[in-house]
Amino acid sequence: MSSHDFANWHEPVANHFPKTQDESDFLPFKLSAEQIDHFHEYGYVSNIKILDDEQVELLRKELNEIAEPDHPKRDLFYEIHANQSTDPNTVLFHSLGHWRIAEGFHDVLWHPAFVKPASQLLGDRSVRFWHDQLFCKPAKHGGVVAWHQDYSYWVRTVPMQHLTCWIGLDDATQENGCLQYIPGSHRWGLLKRLELGGEMDALLEQLNEDQKKQVKPVPIELKKGHAAFHHPLMIHGSYANTSERSRRALVLNVFADGTKSDTEDIMLRGTDIRVPKGEKMESKYFPLLYQATA
Repeated sequence: MSSHDFANWHEPVANHFPKTQDESDFLPFKLSAEQIDHFHEYGYVSNIKILDDEQVELLRKELNEIAEPDHPKRDLFYEIHANQSTDPNTVLFHSLGHWRIAEGFHDVLWHPAFVKPASQLLGDRSVRFWHDQLFCKPAKHGGVVAWHQDYSYWVRTVPMQHLTCWIGLDDATQENGCLQYIPGSHRWGLLKRLELGGEMDALLEQLNEDQKKQVKPVPIELKKGHAAFHHPLMIHGSYANTSERSRRALVLNVFADGTKSDTEDIMLRGTDIRVPKGEKMESKYFPLLYQATA
């Protein structure tokens, strides 16, 4: 199995995550009404346990393997940047497409601890996969992820009914560059997309004076295996890692089933994947992860 493109399998291929047979298997992973209310009011909800220690170790091991320049399946990445930082003194590893390469990164997409909360936050909708990401900041010289909105990179898909899940593969603290949110910024509309690994505060120059007064970043410190979910217009980023510890994170991006293409161009940079404009986003690259019940 390991020699194949896992995009051809739209179900788990191993036994690293709980099996599900009916809706009752998802009940232990439901968010509370308070958590859902927090998401809608502030644009995020955090401290959701997704992975246990064994699952974290599996993904760390796979990350170490697939990051090797001579990995035999390297051509399956959508993108892989050994360093996406614009500061030559820092490093920001960033990749997309590793779900096609390693069985753990593939199977976590169907993990009930992820897909059930995702469905709830999308309004109890069916959940379809968009793409994955890895963000890794090495100890002592890890680069920033500049303030940005995820949907500014995704406007080729409509309507905006997307969701991001950020999962720590290390304990994330302010010292090692944890995720930061600007609460309530998901209501400020779509801003111009800028360089992800560029100047930290460049995006904030687009805000009006009233919005600038409301910029009060909240650091999202998380234990490894825990996650934060955020709205596609949430302004978020993370500062440099100057600590003695690495900061690695897995990001899973999804949208509600029924999302359509709004472009005739390539859908994912680094690939030849296209979905004709106006057609539903569905193919082996955008599998259904969770079917909502009526």
